[in-house]
Parts: sequence; C-alpha cells; structure tokens
Amino acid sequence: MTTSGGATRTDGIHQALRADILAGRLIPGDRLKFPDLADRYQVSVGATREALTRLVAEGLVVARPRQGYLVRPLSHRDLAELTQARAEIESLVLGLSVREGDTRWEADAVAAHHLLERAPYLDPADPDHLSDEWSQAHAAFHHALLAGCRNQRLLDAARSLRQEAELYRQWSVSLGNEPGRDVAAEHRALLDAVLARDADHAQELLRDHIAHTARLLISCAPDQPNQVGEEPASRSSVTNTS
Repeated sequence: MTTSGGATRTDGIHQALRADILAGRLIPGDRLKFPDLADRYQVSVGATREALTRLVAEGLVVARPRQGYLVRPLSHRDLAELTQARAEIESLVLGLSVREGDTRWEADAVAAHHLLERAPYLDPADPDHLSDEWSQAHAAFHHALLAGCRNQRLLDAARSLRQEAELYRQWSVSLGNEPGRDVAAEHRALLDAVLARDADHAQELLRDHIAHTARLLISCAPDQPNQVGEEPASRSSVTNTS
C-alpha cells in the first residue's frame, strides 16, 4: 500500500480489509491482530487500529475482551435479530421514500436497477461467491430505493443494517439457488411498486425479500438456528430450502 498521509493510509487499509472480508480472504471468526495486519498491508499499527474501529461501526468486525478484534462470526441469533430490525426499519424508510421522493429519486432508482440487471451475478473466478460488480450494484439499487426518505437518521439506520447483512450475503452459496426463486423478478417488482407510488405494496415486497433471503443465508451460521422473522428468543429449526 503506497498511499501517504495518515487519513489516506487509514482509508486504504479500511477499504482493503473490507474487501478481503467480503471476498472471503478473511473469514468470519478470524482474529485480526495489529502486527499481522500492519505487515500484511504495509501500514502503521495506528492506521490499522483506526480502520478496525471503522469496520466495527459497519458491523463487519467485532471487538471482544481477551480476544481483540475478530471478523464478525456468523450467528443464527444475530441474523434473526438483524432480519427483524431490517424488516421493520427498511420497510418504514422505503414507505417514506415512496411518499417523499421526487422525480430525480425516481430516475436514480431506475438507473440503479438498469446497472443491477446487467451485472454478472456470480464471480467467474469463484462461482461460490457473488461478483463484486453485482454486490455493488445490488447495494446501490437498494440504497437508491431508500434515498427518497428525508429523515436522515432513519435513512442512516436502514443503510447501516443493510451493511451488516452484507457479510451473510457474501458468505452464502445458496442465495438465488432455491428452485423457483427469481431474485431479478423480486427487484423488478420492487421497482415497479416504487414507481407506481404504492408504498404499502412496496413495503410488503421488501419485507418478503428480506425474510426470503435470510432463510437462505441462515445456512452459513454454525450455531443453533432461530426461526427467521420471529422474536430472537424463540428457537426452532430452520431448513435451508436451496
């Protein structure tokens, strides 16, 4: 890493670490030691510490007593809680976005969907993982749908929850492989409901989209499953339908 300046070095290692986590080069549960990372990315321990702090805020890294920093472990309980929070908050923000968004917002949503439709779904070099291009286009599309909301606090909360879900999405090899599921059609239906300014239908579609995806992603986690969509304390078996 040849960048100069403290902020630039921190930005560089933050992006490099984030990419390595999402690409699976650093796997869930891996310990992230300052000396090893500083050597790996050729930056200072201080820049490494600040980058890890940012990743904790994004939900991709956790800090635990006596263990230090870890790539966020995958957990059924965590996914159930995350799914419940996303279904409530993202659908609320989407409803506000549909009601408050202007013509520019509509155009941005259409443009983001156009790019998503044309992005390769799987990584040609690693077919068990989504392509970076599709992942970026997918995030941009959902962000565009939410961007009409004028409440910045709610918008930030919804986007933060989506970011936390990205680690599960990237580590799922079953996403989209369920017989009969058409992820592209789900995105098209969401866009159509948004452009029709049908807030209630758009919210319903988004809740289903989040819960449906979570039922596939949950197979990534090693602990006892929760039933996605129920209260986090309720434990029962979840079957991967892919």
